[in-house]
Amino acid sequence: MAIKHYIENNQKLYEVYVHGNDPRGKRIQWRRRGIETLRKAEVTEFELKRELAKLKESKLDLRFGEWVDAALGLMKLSYRPSTLYSYETTINKWLLKPWQNVELKSITKLQVHSLLFDEMPLDTTPHTRKYVLKIIKRIFQMAVEHGHMDRNPALGIMVKVPESDKKVLTLLEVKHLLKEAKLTEHRFYPVWVIALFTGMRSGELYALKWSDVDLENKILHVGRSWSSKNGYTSTKNQKTRIVPISKELYEFLTDWKLKSQTENAGFVLPHLCEWTRGDAAEVLRGFCKSIGITPIRFHDLRATFITNLLCQGESLARVMAIVGHADIDTTNVYLRLAGVELKGATEKLGFEIPKEKTAAVLRLPIFGSGE
Repeated sequence: MAIKHYIENNQKLYEVYVHGNDPRGKRIQWRRRGIETLRKAEVTEFELKRELAKLKESKLDLRFGEWVDAALGLMKLSYRPSTLYSYETTINKWLLKPWQNVELKSITKLQVHSLLFDEMPLDTTPHTRKYVLKIIKRIFQMAVEHGHMDRNPALGIMVKVPESDKKVLTLLEVKHLLKEAKLTEHRFYPVWVIALFTGMRSGELYALKWSDVDLENKILHVGRSWSSKNGYTSTKNQKTRIVPISKELYEFLTDWKLKSQTENAGFVLPHLCEWTRGDAAEVLRGFCKSIGITPIRFHDLRATFITNLLCQGESLARVMAIVGHADIDTTNVYLRLAGVELKGATEKLGFEIPKEKTAAVLRLPIFGSGE
């Protein structure tokens, strides 16, 4: 802070210099020249110091990058490690470069739209764009809830995603899969059996213990899941559900328990190395190819279970409860895949294909010789 004088055009003038820091700690320097009197220079210095102090104490308008750091910190309190990792990876890849130093409040709907549909590479899949939009909406909504924004600029923006092509096995393919897996004593045979007869997710099967299996009442209690990033946690919708044990599965589990109860530390299924490292889908796909049936992913065993139940006339609500869908729209996808709602519809067309007329057989009397 200083007041200095200097001569310009034979006139004594004064210069005022003040410095300080803004709310983010950035150094600020203000200078005023051409002041005619010392008194005016002192007043100018006082006013500049006052403005500098007000600026330092003013409410900080967060930049996008600063709010992202704070938001991720808040998410750690309630989000699973795998979800948080996915959020951080997506944010670092798509959002920080264009918006890192942009003031949070200044981001507009047009900027969000432009990022999703103009700035992301043309070959970016709709699923990726939709996921990025989901994260953007979540970050901005948290900012609104914490008083850093007046509105969420991403609201109203949508990304259309084509329905994923789910594959399922036919009844004949299921029989062939289980028959060949048993004959070859495939290490994943018990895993595939229980997956096909319960519709449980891979992580739920991995976490299933014999203490969850009630053979007397023929029910499974599904309340845990496992993943490499999260370890053992609750199920996807955070709820425990009951899966009925069919007669076929009861016989299998009874026999399997005798064979394996001392091998897997209380777990129903062996924790195979391929399963633990996330390669169960590749193992199944490779086996399906080798026996000449539809090459499916591990999760498609669940889809096969759901569609076959629906095809056999089981109600949508009961199937939804068994597989643990939180949203009926999710189950409806499998209803369409099974074609249950359309079954028999083409019988009402009202016209028919012409049939070939069958030639009539004329029986002639048989005359004996001499008659």
